[in-house]
Amino acid sequence: MAPAICAGVGVHSGRHVRLSLRPAAPGHGIVFVRTDVQDRDNRIPVSGEAVLDSRLNTLIGNEAGVTLATIEHLMAAFCALGISNVLVEVDGPELPIMDGSALPFVQLLDQAGFRRQQAPLRHIEVLEPIVVEEGDKLAALLPCDRYEMFFEVAFDSPVIGRQCVDFVVDEQTFRDEIAAARTFGFAHEVEALRRAGLAQGGSLENAVVIEGDTILNPGGLRMEREFARHKALDAIGDLYVLGAPLLARYEGCKSGHALNNKLVRKLLAQPESWRTVTRMPALQASA
Repeated sequence: MAPAICAGVGVHSGRHVRLSLRPAAPGHGIVFVRTDVQDRDNRIPVSGEAVLDSRLNTLIGNEAGVTLATIEHLMAAFCALGISNVLVEVDGPELPIMDGSALPFVQLLDQAGFRRQQAPLRHIEVLEPIVVEEGDKLAALLPCDRYEMFFEVAFDSPVIGRQCVDFVVDEQTFRDEIAAARTFGFAHEVEALRRAGLAQGGSLENAVVIEGDTILNPGGLRMEREFARHKALDAIGDLYVLGAPLLARYEGCKSGHALNNKLVRKLLAQPESWRTVTRMPALQASA
């Protein structure tokens, strides 16, 4: 069975990266493989503990010191489309940024197709509120009988201002309202990142860039409240390192990758606050 393949530029390294998705058996989980690393263990199974850095993106690693960055957009697509068993091969230090959203990964998965598996799909049901705060930033998981998400962003920018989204995290909503929302940044921050050796692959083709009260992208925004929608997309991907979709309501205010990972770790550190339940068959990527 042929893998589903795409290629693009790593947003921070600027390197051309090739990615392939291969089917996996029930119980395999989501595993990334750095095919460019041959001198040590190059497999990185996804888990909350595998996240090593979450300042600018979600970076995972293994005990051999092999790392992989910027997994969150693909992970969000996996979560929304119900994919829990897949082998992801990549020949560089980060996933390709594509157009800065999860849409190209959704399209790749659609091309690959899905196969029903006999094993039931696990869910993580949150039983007690889990909250983390840093100053005016907050991320929380609250008990809920389905997966809901609320996200609020607030920037001192006339282009963004204060925006909120509140939705049920399911496949159709993700496809219609979330997947196409792109990552964003401010022009002065992009220049600072480049001087620090980061954002080498960033461009108007893979991010919304703001300068003053202007969006530099010729086409402008793709949708209303695109900034809040993208932050919610990031959160879906950040939380899916738990290895299963949630039965919970996530509430985020000015949260980002770092606070989301602290929320994941706090949840895992309090096993009495959640339980694993099964509800429906899993899906697997197949080509």
